[in-house]
Amino acid sequence: MRIRRVLAALLAAPLAGVMLGGAPAAQASPDPYLTISQVTLARTSVAVSGLNTYPINVTVKGGYHSGEPGDDNVVLNVVLERTGGTGPRDSIVSADLKRSGGTVENGTWTGRLNVASTANGTFKVTGVMTGPYGSPGSGTPVDPTPYAGQTITVKGTNLPKITASVNPKVVPWDKPYTITWAVTNTATGKPYGSQIPIGLGVDTPCAEGGSPMYKTGTNGLITKSYTASDGGALNCAHLYADPYYIVGQWLFVAHPAIVSAVPSKTSAPVGTVVPVNGSVYRVGGCSVQLQRLYGASQWRSVSTAPVRQSGRFTVNAQPAYKGQIPYRVYFPACGSIVAGFSKTFYIRGT
Repeated sequence: MRIRRVLAALLAAPLAGVMLGGAPAAQASPDPYLTISQVTLARTSVAVSGLNTYPINVTVKGGYHSGEPGDDNVVLNVVLERTGGTGPRDSIVSADLKRSGGTVENGTWTGRLNVASTANGTFKVTGVMTGPYGSPGSGTPVDPTPYAGQTITVKGTNLPKITASVNPKVVPWDKPYTITWAVTNTATGKPYGSQIPIGLGVDTPCAEGGSPMYKTGTNGLITKSYTASDGGALNCAHLYADPYYIVGQWLFVAHPAIVSAVPSKTSAPVGTVVPVNGSVYRVGGCSVQLQRLYGASQWRSVSTAPVRQSGRFTVNAQPAYKGQIPYRVYFPACGSIVAGFSKTFYIRGT
């Protein structure tokens, strides 16, 4: 059956890069059993506003040559890529097209392309793939079979936008939080009405699709509670059209930098290098700066060091004069971790 070939393709596909949420992105190839002879769009220009979609009839002629009876009901999806314009969507895809005539080896597939306002611009048919299609973030386990087809012009107005307000703004580690998601009209700056279907996901669905669906309340707002563990993963919201999303918003909630630092010596001769060891809670791959106090209030960086994946770091102090010298370790904002400082410590120059 076809599912066995899909699983085999997934297992054989090389890994290239990491998607948001930590899921590796598998590279695939066009389905070798699919041939395309013609793709026809019933319209080459549409106007669509706000949360609406404009359905366009799509016809594909081609064949699926697997020879397996279980593939008689294979569905197809037409893929279009942006060639111009400034809408937030870079690609759009048809709903699942079902065979409406002929045989699976030489047939006709028909269905709809639901065009959203966020596709504002021009799009060209670039390929056809076997479905059913998932979300645009994951697609299906095969790449599209290339096909240079028609171009469609989309005039999108009152484009929707999703914004997020996290409470608290900086979420303490290991604490729950809420996010208020708002669906607004970019032309007016005002929220859309209530009962808007919206997908709200955490981690894997944000990268691969399948977020649970909710509905907004008054003025296009919805407030969702999240667990402490959700704060370590990607959070997202999507508005959908069959089968892709109209617009989406992704975020990692902000967490405080918890920095600790201890000098290996509390006194040393002037000019001696004194290692300062420390850690940043749950952070690796960023950097820290050792700062020294100049005068009454001027903190200046005197050395830097990377934060290892373990969260540990070592910076070097070097007393410049005799007497008590104040130091601290500064963590600049990195990713979703806000800037922070260690407690002030002292090294006496002798």
